[in-house]
Amino acid sequence: MSSGPFGARIPRSEDAALLTGRASFVDDVQRPGMLHAAFVRSELAHARLRGIDVSAARAMSGVLAVLTAEDLGDYWQPGPLLVPPAPIAGLTFHARTQVPLARGKVRHVGEPIAVVVAENRYRAEDAAEQVVVDLDPLDAVVDVAAALAPDAPLVHEDLRSNLAAHAVQTKGDYEAARHAADLLISREFLYDRGVAAAMENRGIVADWDERSGHLEVWDTTQAPIPIRNGLAALLGLSESQVRVIAPFIGGGFGPKIMMFYPEEVLLPWISMRLRRPVKWIEDRYENFFATTQERGQVHEAEIALRSDGRILGVRDVFIHDTGAYNPYGLTVPINTQCTLLGPYGVPNYYSEFRVAFTNRPIVTPIRGAGRQHGVFVMERLLDLGARELGLDAAEIRRRNFLPPDAFPHDHEILYQDFAPLVYDSGDYEPALDRAIELIGYEPRGSSAGPPTPGRQSPAEGRPDRSFPGSRLRGVGVVSYIEGTGIGPYEGARVRVEASGTVGLVTGVGTQGQGHFTSFAQLVADQLGVEVGDVRVVTGDTREFHWGTGTFASRGAVVAGNACHAAAVAVREKILQRASELFEVAEEDLELAKGRVGVRGAPERSIGLGELALRSNPLRGAVKPGTEPGLEATSYFGPARGATASGVHAMVVQVDPETAMVEIERYVVVHDCGTVINPLIVEGQIQGGVAHGIGNAFFEELSCDADGQLRNASFMDYLLPTAMEVPPIITAHIETPSPLNPLGTKGVGEAGAIPVAALFAQALEDALREYAPGLEIREIPLSPLRLFELIEDARARVARPPGAEGTP
Repeated sequence: MSSGPFGARIPRSEDAALLTGRASFVDDVQRPGMLHAAFVRSELAHARLRGIDVSAARAMSGVLAVLTAEDLGDYWQPGPLLVPPAPIAGLTFHARTQVPLARGKVRHVGEPIAVVVAENRYRAEDAAEQVVVDLDPLDAVVDVAAALAPDAPLVHEDLRSNLAAHAVQTKGDYEAARHAADLLISREFLYDRGVAAAMENRGIVADWDERSGHLEVWDTTQAPIPIRNGLAALLGLSESQVRVIAPFIGGGFGPKIMMFYPEEVLLPWISMRLRRPVKWIEDRYENFFATTQERGQVHEAEIALRSDGRILGVRDVFIHDTGAYNPYGLTVPINTQCTLLGPYGVPNYYSEFRVAFTNRPIVTPIRGAGRQHGVFVMERLLDLGARELGLDAAEIRRRNFLPPDAFPHDHEILYQDFAPLVYDSGDYEPALDRAIELIGYEPRGSSAGPPTPGRQSPAEGRPDRSFPGSRLRGVGVVSYIEGTGIGPYEGARVRVEASGTVGLVTGVGTQGQGHFTSFAQLVADQLGVEVGDVRVVTGDTREFHWGTGTFASRGAVVAGNACHAAAVAVREKILQRASELFEVAEEDLELAKGRVGVRGAPERSIGLGELALRSNPLRGAVKPGTEPGLEATSYFGPARGATASGVHAMVVQVDPETAMVEIERYVVVHDCGTVINPLIVEGQIQGGVAHGIGNAFFEELSCDADGQLRNASFMDYLLPTAMEVPPIITAHIETPSPLNPLGTKGVGEAGAIPVAALFAQALEDALREYAPGLEIREIPLSPLRLFELIEDARARVARPPGAEGTP
């Protein structure tokens, strides 16, 4: 690790602006003559759209336009398929993407039907209430398993069923492994929906300048450059005519990578027709319907084990709910399929999934993007296997870890980036050992051996479970991997200014990941300047023209390596120019404190700003083969994704009478390769764990049989607060990735991925005597649902064998 800025615990430079209200968000954008939009949305999940009466709304004062699908003409068309599916052999895939405004039929609650444009948001909202929509209700398809029944109502009537996709990937021979197994564990697992619940909802401002023929769009997007490219194509403009700005964004988490939302398509078009800027800001209620959601899945899984706990194979067949449309292809279920394998040696694997259309909002990646589901299934199967075999939960994992000499490890199936699922590097056992040490884990099971001396067991001092009201303590430990840093590419430009400061521009947007600091560290480390002297610009297509976006834990891996490459190129230019100036070899030069000079001769040095001026002469010729200035643009694209990994451990306290849970202690040992800034990594992990705790125990979308959401507000949809999220104890393991010069791997989603599996294991441990046989096979839980599971387990124990009703 570098002794300079690279690897240092430097506080985030962007926080001062964020904490003092000086950061600019989309809703802060004000333009002269700006109009405001409000949307009329479907109140039914499934219905024929018989007619729309907009006459009363159009007659209202201050209303400039009320638009339906019919008003869009040729501009009305389904959105693009954002991510085509990977070329899996025998794949079935039916693409059905969202439309700007509903025509003929609505397919989920909240689908936009009309848009009202008025002088202010108040008038727009009032006018939207006057739009009369004639909907003829149809039976809704809400349950993902029922959606694939032969007689299920069709979400898309041009298809013969609600099957959106079917894929099978295999490795080895699972049936042979099954027959050779000493133990088979088969279970059904349910992982239900939630929302991203970003602090800032979505928003767009579009401003068309008729005189210059230039469109500016401010958008809460994670992918400003693809949005620019897409809007230019849709609107018949050149890419140079469209500027998209993604300013500070109050959380992305995945839904803001989705493109194109109806609002993103409509507002620029409206601005061009009305020749005035238009703003739309999503309210919290809309966010529960109009923004894409987390994924629901139902798994039927089986693990084949030897008597010593070694995995012989896994079979997993699951259904994935994609909602009413599938613009994001198969990214989420393929992530599930691949991540289930975890950090383990699994010689035989059969994985099959079907994707179902339902009358619920669209599903796209949210922090973890399907990886949670795969981890939940595998970790739960291992827990159940350990219980049956009398093994310690940590020990069964240790016995199945891939060894350090197994890398690169080919799992022989395709990943979501179309490349084979190959783990680049890893060393899993040290992370497990460190997590056990930090949590104070006491091994259990007949093969566990005595507790390690010097480690405090959280089980010590447990109250007698026979007394009502006792708080029971439990401990858990789980492992996971995370595919990160996928391509295709990102770019960056580094330039030394005449002032001596350094400008860094990259195409990725930022939603709180600390890019302004970590990218600056990479550049400062190469150029010998202070981190504060590097000015970073992200998310503005006028400043940088090519790139993909911020998603899939790829910012530090892909954009970070592009920043590094550009800085290296500028460093080479500095050394070349200084070598000529001082007439010394380049290896005799050093860069420090914003200057370059001869090593050991401080009087022979020059500031980088002055050298930049000399490199851009107003007179004389530029030598052939050289370029003016101290500037470079570089791009980086990895051959495949880098595999991060880690271990989470937790101690919980449970009140068995109320099923209220308190997390007493939480440990994360994470391996994201070479760490650029440990402080930022720890912040990312803390946020991810908070997200995962919410998904595990608080956040649940309650939907009735008609597709109506019953808890579309933060009064009813529970988010964890600082009271429920404990301080996270973090440690780092570094196995550098060989796939990029920095050796980095991603970290943005790792905190969230294994929490549900860990939560379930720790709860079962706490309740193992109070509710013997308790199995947690569904997420999210809640105090009520946990209470029901506890009572069911106790009732099964109390019921005599053969009694009526015994399952």
